[in-house]
Amino acid sequence: MAGPLKNIKVLELSRVLAGPWAGQILADLGAEVIKVERPGLGDETRAWGPPYLKDDDGAETKESAYFLATNRGKKSVTVDFTKPEGQEIIRKLIKHSDVLIENFKVGGLKKYHLDYKSAQKINPAIIYCSITGFGQTGPYAHRAGYDFMIQGLGGLMSITGESDHLPGGGPQKVGVALVDVLTGLYSTIAIQGALFSRTITGMGQYIDMSLLDVQTASLANQASNYLIGGILPQRLGNAHPNIVPYQVFTTSNGHIILAVGNDNQFKKFCDVAGHPELSADERFILNRGRVQYRDQLIDFIKPIIKGKTSEVWLTQLEKAGVPCGPINDISQVFDDPQVQSRQTKISLDHALASGIPLVANPIRYSETEIEYQTPPPLLGQHSNEILTEMLEYSQKEIEILKMNKVI
Repeated sequence: MAGPLKNIKVLELSRVLAGPWAGQILADLGAEVIKVERPGLGDETRAWGPPYLKDDDGAETKESAYFLATNRGKKSVTVDFTKPEGQEIIRKLIKHSDVLIENFKVGGLKKYHLDYKSAQKINPAIIYCSITGFGQTGPYAHRAGYDFMIQGLGGLMSITGESDHLPGGGPQKVGVALVDVLTGLYSTIAIQGALFSRTITGMGQYIDMSLLDVQTASLANQASNYLIGGILPQRLGNAHPNIVPYQVFTTSNGHIILAVGNDNQFKKFCDVAGHPELSADERFILNRGRVQYRDQLIDFIKPIIKGKTSEVWLTQLEKAGVPCGPINDISQVFDDPQVQSRQTKISLDHALASGIPLVANPIRYSETEIEYQTPPPLLGQHSNEILTEMLEYSQKEIEILKMNKVI
């Protein structure tokens, strides 16, 4: 069967990561996504390289790996909507769309009469999702917001990184633009909820998404530790604030992750480690005590784990049912048999190169399959198609638009 969002049309007026991430997910789910880009320049991430895609002859193209990561399944149309003729094109696209995604600064589209109120007059059923750094209200609303600064402002860097008193300690950002990715995910959820609501009410609605809101909500248990327990979370490196032992340990030839999630698993670990007396120690019987006496327990465990290789520990712990794992680099991730068996890497033929590798959508439906309809588009690749087939512009009108640099 086709994807669950078949027949849904999405107009994407966003760039970089959060908005395009949401647009790509919707495309994977079967929606038709039209990405509007600036003539001649396009989405900023097209230039965010190297690396760049190489064509079938091995020559480097202008398509960055960054852009390719977040724009599959879309049709690219170039429109300069600072010009009246461009604004008219966007208004016609709004009339044909179910969803609009934009990530301009607060009020940025109002001067072009492309804000929500203007769009709603054109299409009352439109679901209009605005993604900004700080939302549409509040004292920071008009500030620009970027993932890195939101990780700092939103508390994530205060709990990420090694403890201050240790070598290399200090605040650390996550190694991927996680706030942008999470905002894309939350936006997708919000859009699908609004689509479902529309089936009941027949009305569209406005969605106000904020990177800072998403970051704060994603603090999860760390936020609750503070709000409920009055405990200010600190950087613990690879340790867990609420579970012990749950961290990275050094082995004789590398590192492993030990992730003991309950008291029974701790007992099993102690048996494998050859120290069953640890699980009978009153300080360590319950997780509550292990958190309280974290330093004493970890200091005891460290030399034990360092006495064997990673391979031995992983084999013995897995056999005993104790959660554990290696620390893979990204090449090892894609070589992992589990990752390969789940077909996490896909291949799509691009306009400039055959079989470009991309990462699959992790959703696995039983009935409505994820659709990889098209590869990431070239800049303006579908302008003629959309203008002629959807908006019914004549070739003469299109030529005039090109001459006036509207498209």
